[in-house]
Amino acid sequence: MSPRRAHIAMVGIPAVSHVLPSLEIVRELVARGHRVTYANDPAVAGLITATGAEFVPYGSVLPVAGNDWPDDPIAAMGIFLDDAVQALQQLRAAYDQDRADLYLYDIGAYAARALAESQGRPVLQLSPTFVAWDGYDEDMAAQLWRLPGADAYRTKFAQWLAVSGASTTDVDVFSGRPARALAMIPRAMQPHADQVDTDVVTFVGPCFGSRADRDTWTRPAGAENVLLISLGSAYTNQPELYRQGLAAYGNLAGWHVVLQIGKHTDPGELGDIPANVEVHSWVPQLTVLEQADAFVTHAGMGGSSEGLYTGVPMIAVPQAAEQFMNADRLVALGVARRIDTAQATAVALRTALTELVADEDVARRSAQLRTEARAEGGTARAAGLIEEMLG
Repeated sequence: MSPRRAHIAMVGIPAVSHVLPSLEIVRELVARGHRVTYANDPAVAGLITATGAEFVPYGSVLPVAGNDWPDDPIAAMGIFLDDAVQALQQLRAAYDQDRADLYLYDIGAYAARALAESQGRPVLQLSPTFVAWDGYDEDMAAQLWRLPGADAYRTKFAQWLAVSGASTTDVDVFSGRPARALAMIPRAMQPHADQVDTDVVTFVGPCFGSRADRDTWTRPAGAENVLLISLGSAYTNQPELYRQGLAAYGNLAGWHVVLQIGKHTDPGELGDIPANVEVHSWVPQLTVLEQADAFVTHAGMGGSSEGLYTGVPMIAVPQAAEQFMNADRLVALGVARRIDTAQATAVALRTALTELVADEDVARRSAQLRTEARAEGGTARAAGLIEEMLG
């Protein structure tokens, strides 16, 4: 039990890849005796209430249900801004008469920072991906702001900040420079980690908890090696890639394959399933990885972090967004091979696996980074830092 019971509010967005990383922190804060409320879209209510937190519903306009994001990055950023504008009024209705002692928020939940600043409450960002570094504006943001539509986007953002009640009115600072943040990723995945302001950002590593009572999977008796193939939760409609995986690893001597295909792929599209393969729309990924020997991943930050945390060598087949950067980072760390989707033939996939598991340097680096990721403290350290902010 914490010395002082507080009201801690978490504000998220309904993308599963953004919800899952902080759930164990929320669960831990509840276990320590705090009243935790969690504002999000009803689509993810079940994930949240399972932690013991009080669910606070707000309607989100983010297109996560159909994964229907625009290809243009400025347009995609505009959707997040539109979501924040309409979400802020809903959050005010919930929290102006029930103010939290501390607000936690996901990187996409801009409205939460505006709400906290308007109430004069402390606010802490929980980042499920990499954070800005000294020089980030020159390295990456400057390129973004030269794209068509960027000026109009920045003007709209500034106009909203001016009326939102936020005390931070600089668009670059508000959207990309949190006052305080916990990065829930292995520090090894952070670009230019030595240039991150550690007075602002603390790397706590992946935040997991005991899932024995919730997520189970048992390695089959007699399986010499286990391979997990998973493209996460969003970019899973890849039947041809799955078919190439089955051709590469189906009936491969000594290997048992766990294939997660998501909710958008019909198993009937895969053809005959080899005897050494089990196919699921969803699997408890971390539980499987704890018992696996190799991992074919889309290199999302969640999957990349779980791969490092469990010390499992990876074949990265990036699908979108920052996954290409993550895939290159895993290769640079010495724990992965990258194969782009167009080149992910059965021959390429099988060759990559054969080379990966035979590489002693990969095994050594995977073990080293596993140790480093677990030493960062995870859930318990994150909860402790949050309590320190309560004073």
